[in-house]
Amino acid sequence: MRALLARLPRRPWTAALTAAVLSASALIVLPASGADTGCRVDYSVNKWSGGYTAQIKVTNLGPAVDSWRLTWTYAGDQQVTSAWNSAVTQTGRSVVAASLGWNGALSTGGSAEFGLQGTWRSADPDPSDFALNGVSCGGDATTPPTTPPPTTPPPGADCGSAALCSDFEDQTGTAPSGDWRFTAPDCQGTGTAAVDTAVAHSGSRSLRVDGRAGYCNHAFVAATADLSAVGPVMYVRMWVRHTTELPAAHVTFVSFPDSSQSGRSLRVGGQNGALQWNRESDDATLPAQSPAGVALSRPLPTDRWQCLRFAIDTTAPGLDTWLDDEQVPGLHADGVPTQDVDQQWLVRTTPPRPTALRFGWESYGTGDDTLWFDDVAVGSGPIGC
Repeated sequence: MRALLARLPRRPWTAALTAAVLSASALIVLPASGADTGCRVDYSVNKWSGGYTAQIKVTNLGPAVDSWRLTWTYAGDQQVTSAWNSAVTQTGRSVVAASLGWNGALSTGGSAEFGLQGTWRSADPDPSDFALNGVSCGGDATTPPTTPPPTTPPPGADCGSAALCSDFEDQTGTAPSGDWRFTAPDCQGTGTAAVDTAVAHSGSRSLRVDGRAGYCNHAFVAATADLSAVGPVMYVRMWVRHTTELPAAHVTFVSFPDSSQSGRSLRVGGQNGALQWNRESDDATLPAQSPAGVALSRPLPTDRWQCLRFAIDTTAPGLDTWLDDEQVPGLHADGVPTQDVDQQWLVRTTPPRPTALRFGWESYGTGDDTLWFDDVAVGSGPIGC
């Protein structure tokens, strides 16, 4: 822990965690189904090997209450490690989530949301016995998808009504041309970009960027398409392959000029070895660059193609990220400030308005990398891998 803290850059740290110990959970919806039903629970879980996070929404279907306690039992070996917007305790497999002073009052039909993080070793089945203040939620659990049902064109296929869709098979020379152009947004050094016919995710071509360390080695390929009308949620999909692990220093490999920042960039890159979002105007990061925040993100695996997808809400402070169709917990901003995730990010209340797409390499310290990009699409509806 001390070694990791020593490597972290100095950034503003937000206030201490509001709620207590977090409990493990899974993605389920318990609908009303009888006279004894006291609540509805929407339980959205994001799992990975050995761990998970869950976002839980409880809706009161009974008389109004001044405070609430939601209980459930794990059938597996899940263990809660932290929580937000609720005080969560676990005894054996039994879990209790209690309201805080500011979110205890629930009218009939009123809802409260909270989240948790946990671990598991051998099994993590979804809980199904939720009760609100001792009254069963009732109903049978169902498991909805964690993301909106995407369109799923095969690699290189037509992207339907997407505003931008390219597999780069129309590139005829070695330099990006046509709908793509080389650019160095701030300053140019020795970084380069080229059309590559030796490595591709689909077809026979991709765009390759040889990125170099140092602030003035910016090397990007920019789409000429105007994306300022895409929305209200902008969905982005791209396939990325890179050769060197993300460094401890801050780097960027996807950049969106953002009119809400007067043209400064909304950036996707890495820091402390994990993926992150960064806002150029105030240097805010998602997640926070603390040990807990970094642990909620993911590295970008090397030497194989990865599907990256983003959903950027242009009307509200919502943003989401998926790596190979797995939602990244630390790269999820839902408008509810969460310590180590998006509390710092949500200080700025104006939602982003990306106007264009650039990908390449920009380093603010150390770190060379070679990256390939292929099968890129941007549209107003979900685009699958």
